[in-house]
Amino acid sequence: MLRIEALDVSIASVGILRGVNMDVPTGKFVGLIGRNGAGKTTLMRSVMGILPPRQGSISFDGAVLGKIPVHARARNGIGYMPEDRRLVPSLTVEENVLIPAWSAGVADPRARLADVYKMIPEVEAFSSRKALQLSGGQQKLVALARALMCGTKLLLLDEPFEGVAPVLAKRLAEVIAGLKQRGLSIVLTESDLSHSREMLDVIYSIDRGQVSILG
Repeated sequence: MLRIEALDVSIASVGILRGVNMDVPTGKFVGLIGRNGAGKTTLMRSVMGILPPRQGSISFDGAVLGKIPVHARARNGIGYMPEDRRLVPSLTVEENVLIPAWSAGVADPRARLADVYKMIPEVEAFSSRKALQLSGGQQKLVALARALMCGTKLLLLDEPFEGVAPVLAKRLAEVIAGLKQRGLSIVLTESDLSHSREMLDVIYSIDRGQVSILG
């Protein structure tokens, strides 16, 4: 589903990722584990096209992502949940969830929205509230729902449990684990394996921009 080969990425001439090789098989959950600053977010942003590689390649579903415009990647079935959520505070929850579908020109966003609500019914319960009225954990659920709007093949989840109360972290883990039944491929980053160990099929570690497989 996703293949990263010999990837080097720099930010302002500083090398962040060096020679990264990583495979995400179809329908598998892959963990990328490393401390803060190790390069996890940089890798996610590179897949999304936010940070261009200095060298190397990223392919998705048989296509080279470098040839696909950034705005078109969601249309190809990739959903991204950033660590800092990036919700628009003045918009309602439902409007925030629909943003990627509007941007990608999804033909029937309401049908997909109904499916997302089935996966995360809590989000539907506060769909009319403004995003700024939610707790941090609730905002994480909304960010996951937003990623699912276009993430029909691959989800990139950057630190989904970071800064979330234990009860909501447990609920997030339940929702994410349940996505395996839908055949989704997932890349999930964490600083450790406290929330995700049981759901992961493959685990990579990242340290100082270099990735190695753990199992």
